[in-house]
Amino acid sequence: MSVLFDINVKDEDKKLREEWKSTKEIFDGRILHVIDDTVICPNGNEASRELIRHVGAVCIVPMTDDGKVIVERQFRYPIDKVITEIPAGKLDSKSEDPLLAAQRELREETGYTADEWIHLGVFYPAPAYSDELIHVYIARKLKKGERDLDEDEFLDIYEVPLDELVDGVMNGEITDCKTQMAILKTKIRLTKECR
Repeated sequence: MSVLFDINVKDEDKKLREEWKSTKEIFDGRILHVIDDTVICPNGNEASRELIRHVGAVCIVPMTDDGKVIVERQFRYPIDKVITEIPAGKLDSKSEDPLLAAQRELREETGYTADEWIHLGVFYPAPAYSDELIHVYIARKLKKGERDLDEDEFLDIYEVPLDELVDGVMNGEITDCKTQMAILKTKIRLTKECR
C-alpha cells in the first residue's frame, strides 16, 4: 500500500484546507459559470480563486463483442483540431442520474444502446480551476440504432480495437484526457476480468 494510504488523511487534510469567505460572479453561460472566490488560506492570509462551476459530465467506452471501441472524430473549436474521443456529454442537471445521461449520450452521438453498463468511477479533469466531475462507464452488449445529433454537432464514428487505442494513448496520438484515462482504465479492467 502507498504512503498516502498509511497516513490519517482526514487529520492531515485539515491543515491544507482553505475556507471560503466570499464569491464574486464573473460570467454565467450556458455551460460554464465562472466565479472569483476569496478564501482564507491555512496560514490565515486571503487569496483569490477563479474557478469554473460545471454541472458534471459522463464519458463512455462502448465495446463491441469483438473487442473494438466505438470512437468519435470531431472538431474542437478551442484547440482548432479534429481529435479522437470516446462518446461523452454533460449532465442536464446536477441531480440527473449519471447512468441515464451516459445512456442518452451514447444513443444520441453513436446510435448505439447497451445492455450492460460498468461504472469505472469518477474523475476531475481540471481540479485546479473547475469542479467538473466526469463519470466513466464501459458499455457492452451493444445494439446499433439511429443517431440523434444536435443541430450544431458534427462527428464521425469508427470502430477501433482497444489495443490500438491504448497504443494511441501511449504514443501521444490520443490527446483528450477523458479518452486517455477511460481507455487505460478499460484495458486494465478487462485484463483483470480475463485472469
